[in-house]
Amino acid sequence: MIYLAAEHFVRAPQWTWYILGYFFFAGLTGGCYAIATLLRLVGDARDEPAARIGFYASFVALLVCPVLLTVDLGASWWKFWHMLIDVTPADQGLNFKYWSPMSVGVWALLIFGLFPTVSALEAYVLDRRARSAPAASGSSRFNTVGAPARAVGGVLGGAFNVVGGGLALFIASYTGVLLSVSNQPVWSDTWMLGGLFLASGLSGSGALIALLTRYRADAAFSLGRLHEADGYFSILELVLLVAFFITIGVAGTAGLTLPFLPLWLLALVGIGASLVSARGHMRIRPGGGGSAVISRAGTDTLVVSVLVLLGVLALRAAVIFSAQ
Repeated sequence: MIYLAAEHFVRAPQWTWYILGYFFFAGLTGGCYAIATLLRLVGDARDEPAARIGFYASFVALLVCPVLLTVDLGASWWKFWHMLIDVTPADQGLNFKYWSPMSVGVWALLIFGLFPTVSALEAYVLDRRARSAPAASGSSRFNTVGAPARAVGGVLGGAFNVVGGGLALFIASYTGVLLSVSNQPVWSDTWMLGGLFLASGLSGSGALIALLTRYRADAAFSLGRLHEADGYFSILELVLLVAFFITIGVAGTAGLTLPFLPLWLLALVGIGASLVSARGHMRIRPGGGGSAVISRAGTDTLVVSVLVLLGVLALRAAVIFSAQ
């Protein structure tokens, strides 16, 4: 009897850069919504401006995802529709297959889309209300932004964000799970990809929100929290990355990743930048430093955030193309 170990009997998917973009923005839309939800529900009241940045970023990233998928499908764009609707004669209806990670992921993305859309619209309404409200004597713009009642408040608003946050974590991780359940070398040789993509997506999302605080002064209060959270996400990402290489090394497919060494190094640079920023040297501490500290933090945050986002993109590129 011939024993075949760790053999892969499928062709490489020949995915293009469009799929890489989709995996990148899927991580950001989920990660930004999850972080924004945490800032709103368990953070300080002064974290609300940063939370709104997260909801805006999640919505914009979400809009990019179906565009990239459609472009990648090319002339077969209608296949995406068929993943949602069964057009088989005498068997039309919703096409949901709970046993298929692809089907579950498509439906989760569709349902999740409701949450960033509503939350971004709510943030826009509240920001418009804050700008149009007459400023009280001696009050700051921060107080004006943080004070208004939420459009979807109370228990209902909290439950809405919690459900959306749960779906967001799924969206940020499911692309990695989708790779793991394939029969491709590297991808199917480890169960670390779901967690790795989740941690990477959260790290990139924290960096993106921190970067966008440069354009919203009242969100500067949350910059320290974002750097600190980004550090924890990066620690988890580093641990899972080590576990990833151990598992594919045991499976004998680690050699396939060697041609992408520059991408792996760039991913490590992004992780390292996040860990350095988390040490606190870029935090804005209340009452200390004034505008000079804010300017310094803004400059450092720009560099670190760009490095982290490039690292997130490089990680996904190395994982995706190492199996092709």
